[in-house]
Amino acid sequence: MPNTQKVITESLVSIWKSFLEHLPFLVGALAVLILTWLVAKGITRLANRAFKRTSMRPSLAQLIVRLIKTGIWIFGFISAAMIVFPGLTPAKALSAAGLVSVAVGLAFKDIFQNFFAGVMLLWKFPFEEGDLVSCGDVKGRVKNIELRHTLIQDTSGELIILPNSLLVTQPVEVYTHESERRIELDVGVSYDTDLDQATQVITEAVNSLTKINHDRGTKILPVGFGSSSIDFKIFAWTNSEPMPFREANAEMISAIKKALDDASIEIPFPYRTLTFKEPLKTLSEKAGNGSDQAN
Repeated sequence: MPNTQKVITESLVSIWKSFLEHLPFLVGALAVLILTWLVAKGITRLANRAFKRTSMRPSLAQLIVRLIKTGIWIFGFISAAMIVFPGLTPAKALSAAGLVSVAVGLAFKDIFQNFFAGVMLLWKFPFEEGDLVSCGDVKGRVKNIELRHTLIQDTSGELIILPNSLLVTQPVEVYTHESERRIELDVGVSYDTDLDQATQVITEAVNSLTKINHDRGTKILPVGFGSSSIDFKIFAWTNSEPMPFREANAEMISAIKKALDDASIEIPFPYRTLTFKEPLKTLSEKAGNGSDQAN
């Protein structure tokens, strides 16, 4: 028992002495990491100020700043590791990092897929923070583009975290990429309506609107024969933001409905024609047949 205590005591003393011997190296490594944090913070701040003075896209500037910050931290970690382990060289550190990155890449395949998708989004994709986008069943305004995911706030206020790989592999509609968006409205008139008159009435109604851009022109075209109506399609341009777009669409519907009503032009309900193999009997005929059978 005394020998066991002696071995444990000697082991603890040896560990303590080894710790004290390496303490200057640990302090030096900690100082390097603190210096790395200060340098990364300062350079990031200077880079952000410099990019704000240029015409570079915000997403591209954000990507460059993040890559600079990541490079500084990688250099800082390698320097700290070389201080803690004096025999470590940059070549050995990079070799070890390469082996670790392969293992980690296999274990976290989806994370790295989203990471590189985020790099592509920030580098070249045509939408920025604040744009209204749609991807699959998700539709909303881009709040922030991270390297692994994108934050999207839908029109009802919920925050959606969308993996960047979906934004790269699936079609994305960017509604606010341009300042204006085209309204396409369908309306039908009855078959007995004079089409020239209907076109003129709809044109006058559209020309009276205040929420569309008349400089880009409007189109009113008959486009087909519906089941119970002649169908028109109206094309006009308005603000691409969601609420102005909805307001312009609502104004157009109200104006066209009122104009057609004032001109006594019917917007028909769907008509159905039912055909029976045998003639239908009226209630009086059924009653008469019943009385004959009684007699």
